[in-house]
Amino acid sequence: MWATLRQRNFALLWVAGLVSISGNWMMFVALPVLVYTMTGSALAVGGTLLATALPGILFGSLAGVFVDRWERRRTIVIVNLLLALSILPLLLVRSADWLWLVYVVCFAQSTLNQFFMPAENAFLPLLSDPKLLVSANALNALNNNLARLVGPAIGGLVVASSAGVGGVVIVDMLTYVIAAALVALISVTSHPGKVEGAENTFSFRKIVNEWREGLRLIWRNRTIRILFILNTIPAIGESIMYVLFVPFVTEILRGDTVQVGGLTSAQAVGGIVGGMLVSRVAPRIKTYRLLGYGLIGIALCDFVLFNYFHFVSGVALGYVMFILAGPTSIAIGAGRQTLFQENVEDKYRGRIFGTFSVTASVFMLVGIVIVGLAEDRFGIVTLLNLDVAGYALMGVLALLLLRDHAVGRVVKQATEVQAANG
Repeated sequence: MWATLRQRNFALLWVAGLVSISGNWMMFVALPVLVYTMTGSALAVGGTLLATALPGILFGSLAGVFVDRWERRRTIVIVNLLLALSILPLLLVRSADWLWLVYVVCFAQSTLNQFFMPAENAFLPLLSDPKLLVSANALNALNNNLARLVGPAIGGLVVASSAGVGGVVIVDMLTYVIAAALVALISVTSHPGKVEGAENTFSFRKIVNEWREGLRLIWRNRTIRILFILNTIPAIGESIMYVLFVPFVTEILRGDTVQVGGLTSAQAVGGIVGGMLVSRVAPRIKTYRLLGYGLIGIALCDFVLFNYFHFVSGVALGYVMFILAGPTSIAIGAGRQTLFQENVEDKYRGRIFGTFSVTASVFMLVGIVIVGLAEDRFGIVTLLNLDVAGYALMGVLALLLLRDHAVGRVVKQATEVQAANG
C-alpha cells in the first residue's frame, strides 16, 4: 500500500479525490435537509435523485468521446473548477419557490461528473507502476469509504451550526478548488486525442463515428464484453438493495433509523479495511480472481445478512456482515477497474468507462422497476435473496470466463520480453 502511495503523481490524484469526495458526502447530507425543510415532501427530495441520475443515462457514453479527445489532467482540473462554480447557485435558495434551482444544480453537477469519472479512471493507469495498478485502484476505491465517514459527520455539524446549508456549499466549493490545485501539480499529461488527430477537428459526424468505435470495441474485445455482462445483475441488485435497505432494517430486523445510519457507517469501516487489505494482497492475486471471489464473497455476506433474522434477533450481526462485506466490495471494484484498464488502449478508455457508467445506470433503473412491480407479491427478503443468487452466479462466471485474460496477458508479456531481448 505504501509503495503505491509513494508514487507522487498517484498520491496527488488520490488526495485530490479524497478531498472532493468528502465535500460530496457533506452535500449528500445537507441537500436533502434543505429540500425537506423547505417543502416537507419526500417526493421533492426524490426529485434531486432523479436530477442526478438522468445525466448519466443521457450523456455518459457521449462524454467519453470528448474525454478521449482532451488532455485528461487538464480535463480533471477544469471540471473540478466548473463543479466549484456550479454549486454556488445553491446559496440563492431561500424557499420552496427556488426548488427548481436545486434541481438545476443537481443536473449540472451530475453532467460535469460524466466527464470527470471517465477522465480519472482513464488517467490513473498513467500515474502508477503497472505492477501496482490493482493496489492503486483499491486505494482509489478506499477514498469513497473514508469520505463517507468524514463527510457526513462534518456536513451534519456545519448544517447544525449557524453557517447552515450555505456553509456546506462554501466548504464543498473549496474542496473542488483544492482538488483542482492538487491535480494541476501532477507532472504526467495524456494526449489520447493526438493518436486519432481529433483534437483539432470537430464535427457531429466525427463525434458519432468515434462514439461508434467505442461501442464496436466493447463488442470485439471479449474481456470487455464479459465485464459489461457481469455487471448487469450486480447493477440491478445494487438498486434493489438501495430501495429495500431501510424497509429491511426497520421491518425485518426491527431496527430504527439510527441503526440504518449505523449500518451505513459500518459499511464504510469495512470499505476502509478492505481498501488497505486489497491494496496489500492484490499483487499476489490474479485480477480476474479478485473480481470473481469478490462477487462470491459479497453474495455470502449478503446471504447471512438477509437471512440471519430467522435464527438471531437484533441488528448486531448485521454490523458484522456489513464490515465483512467491505473488502469484497473493494475487491470487485478494484478487479473490474484494473481489467478494463489493462485491456483497453488509452485512446479508448474514456469511451469505455463512459458507456459502462450508462449501462450501469440503466440496469439500476431496471432494479427500481423490479422492486416496484414485485415487492408486494414476493416480499422484501425474497427479492434480496434473488440479488444474492445473482451475485454468486456472476462470481462463478467471472472465474470461468475470464481465465483466458490471465493466460493471454502472460503470453503477451513473454512475447514482449523475447522481442526486447532479440
